[in-house]
Amino acid sequence: NTTIGVMAFNWRHTIYCKLRERNKKEFENINDLIQLHNRLFEQSESLRTENLQLTLQNEKLRQENTNLQSQGGGGINGEGGGASSMVVQALEQKLYKLQEELTDLHRRKGENAQQLVELNQCLQERDKLMATKDNKLAEYESDLLILREDLAAKESTLADVQAVNQVLRDEYQTLNLAFTALEDKYRRAQEENRDLIDRWMAQKAKDAEKLNMENDTALKKRQMVLEEQLKEAAREPKQVNTDDKFACCSPICLSAVLPAKAYLRFDAHDGEVNCLCFSPQGKIIATGGGDRKLKLWDISRGINAEARGLLTGSNAGVTSIDFDAEESLIVGASNDFASRVWTVVDHRLRHTLTGHSGKVMAAKFLSESAKVVTGSHDRTLKIWDLRSRACIRTIFAGSSCNDLVASDSAATTIISGHFDKKIRFWDTRTEQSANEVPLQGKITSLSLSRDGFYLLSCVRDDSLKILDLRKNQVINTFTGDGFHVGADYTRATFSPDASYVAAGSGDGGVFTWNVNTGKLEKTLREHSACVVACAWHPSGKSLVSCDRAKKVIAWSDF
Repeated sequence: NTTIGVMAFNWRHTIYCKLRERNKKEFENINDLIQLHNRLFEQSESLRTENLQLTLQNEKLRQENTNLQSQGGGGINGEGGGASSMVVQALEQKLYKLQEELTDLHRRKGENAQQLVELNQCLQERDKLMATKDNKLAEYESDLLILREDLAAKESTLADVQAVNQVLRDEYQTLNLAFTALEDKYRRAQEENRDLIDRWMAQKAKDAEKLNMENDTALKKRQMVLEEQLKEAAREPKQVNTDDKFACCSPICLSAVLPAKAYLRFDAHDGEVNCLCFSPQGKIIATGGGDRKLKLWDISRGINAEARGLLTGSNAGVTSIDFDAEESLIVGASNDFASRVWTVVDHRLRHTLTGHSGKVMAAKFLSESAKVVTGSHDRTLKIWDLRSRACIRTIFAGSSCNDLVASDSAATTIISGHFDKKIRFWDTRTEQSANEVPLQGKITSLSLSRDGFYLLSCVRDDSLKILDLRKNQVINTFTGDGFHVGADYTRATFSPDASYVAAGSGDGGVFTWNVNTGKLEKTLREHSACVVACAWHPSGKSLVSCDRAKKVIAWSDF
């Protein structure tokens, strides 16, 4: 209230002072005119009074003249007549002078009246100008009042903004101090992380050395057992059964059999089995599971599965397996963002390929055993040189890679299947994608026919599709009642002679189609869980499948 009262007094005093200044300026300008007007008015009044007196005096003289003339009519010839004419002449002269003075006064009165009219007009103009200025002054005073109110509001807003700004400055200083503290903490954490990584790598090296020592010990034991068996076999010769269907045979496939029955079942891992792969000669089959192990099996006898090796070192589930052409190395991709290479003979871990930032879903040898290509969920493909133990090229695919194959013997083209429903073709001699083929669902696996002309893809729209690589066109699509692709890493496969295709279903069935007719030939049902991978023996005599319930089943036509 005190502030409002002071403000009200201030603007009233300001208006009063401005009114006084205005009156002073405008009064000084017309003060001389007002004084002149007053003098002229007084002079006019005095002349009017004098004129009235002269008029009365003139009337009196005229009356006297009349009287004198009437008296002079009776005594013209005497002295009285002469005196009267002298008086009359004097009076006439006096009257003439008075008339001249009256004329002069009338003229001066007219001039004064003209000046008075001009002064009145000037005064009216001044009054109009003063009225205009009064109106402008009122408008200016109203605007000034509005501006003062706006100024008060702006000052209040400015005070609020300054208060908020001060609060923000305080918060900024606090956050800056906190950021400095966090930056120091982050720097210390980075140093600790580097130290932990160094220690972890050293520990991994120790573990790898220990694992190699254990593998050496196991290899020595197996060699000793093998020597004993050879000695015993040398002492007791045995007759070889040439009719055994599962004895070693040539991997050349003239005609693949259509599997009809399961002849072998075994639990391969402690958890689900993610992938499996036959060696190029078909002597052993490798399986990878969620228990972080890669196992080698011999199922050629058909009675039971004989364990041929245990490859360890992976820190997460194994997702993909591949042998090199010489059958001396085996590569396994893992969910721990890395791939590993072991030697098949002594089961020793030779290389650990790290560099992906997502789980690695596919790993394949290229034309030579010294190069490996991997595909990951980090949307990249990487080519590794095992001799230099380094990544020699990174391909940015733009989408998560679920599987890949090399399309020719020289490995100049890599084909990859992706989460974004596209199959991409990469020329290893250039930096760009050579071509791409869109499908109707996510690509879960790729399989190449032995002649390199046809590509089988498993798609999440519950279908298998064959592409003619010479035209890059889909030439056949396989579907079936009850067939359902149960996982993003479900692996379908060509038979060695490309006459059949096989894939596992989410309901535990294994579906087999004839490539030439497109007909569903067989549905094999022995699994109790989702079948995620199938692999055909290189000779075409059997088919092997695995599921999420740690089961591996071998199928044949007998």
